[in-house]
Amino acid sequence: MTESQFFTPHDLPARWRRKRAFTFVDTTFSAFLALWQRWHDDENRCDRLHVVALAHLPALDTPPPADDPSPLAAELARAWPMRVPGTQRLEFDAGRVVLTLAIGDDIETLLSRLWLRADAFHLDLTATADPRKLCKTLARFAGDDATVCAFTADKQQLERALQASGFACTPRDAYTDAPVTARFAPRWRVRRHEPPLPCEANAREAIVIGAGLAGCAVSSRLAGRGWRVTLIDRHALPARDASGNPAGVFHPIVWRDDSVAARLTRAGFLYALRRWHALESAHHDLQRTGAGLLQIADTSDDAKALAHAIARFAYPPAYVQPMTRDEASRMAGVDVERGGWFFPLGGAISPAAVCAAQLADASANITPRMNTDVTRIAHDGRVWRAFDASGAEIASAPVLVLASAHDAARLAGLHGEPTRSVRGQLSVLDPCALDALRLPVIGEGYAVPLGQDGVLIGATYDIDDADGEIRADGHRENIERVAGMLPALANTSPGIRAGRVAFRCVTSDRMPMIGQFADENAARLNARELSGAWPLDLPRMPGLYGAFAFGSRGLVWATLAAELIASQIEGEPWPVERELAESVDPARFLLRLLRHGEFCAA
Repeated sequence: MTESQFFTPHDLPARWRRKRAFTFVDTTFSAFLALWQRWHDDENRCDRLHVVALAHLPALDTPPPADDPSPLAAELARAWPMRVPGTQRLEFDAGRVVLTLAIGDDIETLLSRLWLRADAFHLDLTATADPRKLCKTLARFAGDDATVCAFTADKQQLERALQASGFACTPRDAYTDAPVTARFAPRWRVRRHEPPLPCEANAREAIVIGAGLAGCAVSSRLAGRGWRVTLIDRHALPARDASGNPAGVFHPIVWRDDSVAARLTRAGFLYALRRWHALESAHHDLQRTGAGLLQIADTSDDAKALAHAIARFAYPPAYVQPMTRDEASRMAGVDVERGGWFFPLGGAISPAAVCAAQLADASANITPRMNTDVTRIAHDGRVWRAFDASGAEIASAPVLVLASAHDAARLAGLHGEPTRSVRGQLSVLDPCALDALRLPVIGEGYAVPLGQDGVLIGATYDIDDADGEIRADGHRENIERVAGMLPALANTSPGIRAGRVAFRCVTSDRMPMIGQFADENAARLNARELSGAWPLDLPRMPGLYGAFAFGSRGLVWATLAAELIASQIEGEPWPVERELAESVDPARFLLRLLRHGEFCAA
């Protein structure tokens, strides 16, 4: 396929010149390098180039050919994605060139799960029996005057499907092999919802409340796009609450079925690894371990079942490996109670170091306001304002992100108290039987070797317990739980070097709150009309977003959450499938109440 077939039907590079962003959808995963090179060589290029590409899993078996001498091909090969299904986001040229890969077996299904506004489509439909469903998907995504270039065995059938979906096809010679080309120009309404658009902001300014993992990540992703961010926190320094633990573990989830939670955690894990690698390449020390992470099964039957699941899903060894009890013991350096599975890229990291690195990396665009407690927020129809206890205004901006864990739901005025507090006490052991532990181990609890600083174990899970004091029974509980997976700790009385209590924020479905808040007052006034609503039907609070209730998975979810929110604010392609974004939508609880008829119109 020639470069002219990538560019000429889409009027490139002319159409992307001097634009904020340009989004190119490619079902062949063949256009990226050519687009990137053309963008790289164009002095009048758009600020951000998004390429959304669809790929079968086997296509990831080999990176770009070694005989391609271009530096861009070598850079893509170094960033080559993991061979696992789902959506993976790769960033190049300081984040200005973004490749979002949707990976799976069924191209049409993959495309329908995304959410984006496209400027151009490059399609190979030679294996598509009936293009009507796919053309309807294109119409849901098409921006103004979006162009299509498609290769197909039945051109007339494709042209009819495109025209029925609002596209105007370019006249062609019936006897040539030229592709079908078209432009989105609907003469009637062809879709229920508009695809994503940038939020209406007269200035690229935002307030972020909360300087833990969530707030620092959001600040970083917005600042990286040129936004000026005011970061507010009630503490003197970032990462003082749950993000202030000495270390935290990070790993994906492997379950017997590839659930929504497993898919979301996989996407978050892989994206966090990429962002952390970028920070480390910029010489930030995240205090990240490098020996992997071992998970011990709850029962022997679970260990066998998960080993079968790993084989059934064909996960690559770089992602996860099943472990027998003997294999796991050798890897851990101490005896383990049962087998389990090993995550080569999992491990432990300092949450505070991650927060510090994110803020330092984007310091030019972030203004911290520490020792500042926000008691109220308000919207005046144009900007959001944050106020302190005396009623004084702290800051104002058209966009506000609540990343303040337990306080976020209160500030947003969410109905029904959707979040709960979980007290977690951890313990740091003096030298003991776990001194030989080589890597973090998780299961019924967790154990993280800290070198000369001992072994970190934990953590208790005390729902709605507001006691901030360290308790002796909490230390005993941690030891007993870890002894259930590392028997060397049983029947011993290790000394406690230190303890810490932090409070996690969770929801009833144990999924986080990530995205734009609904306008609950407007929804309740229109409860009858919204009784059968979907997330895109709900009225939304302009410029108000949330990133909180991460529970014990803040390290894995925070970075992806920040990228999703930044993408929503900018109207960019979402970094995860729409189903996953809807599973963490802050409006999901409101939606359930509306569907159950629990609100009556005023």
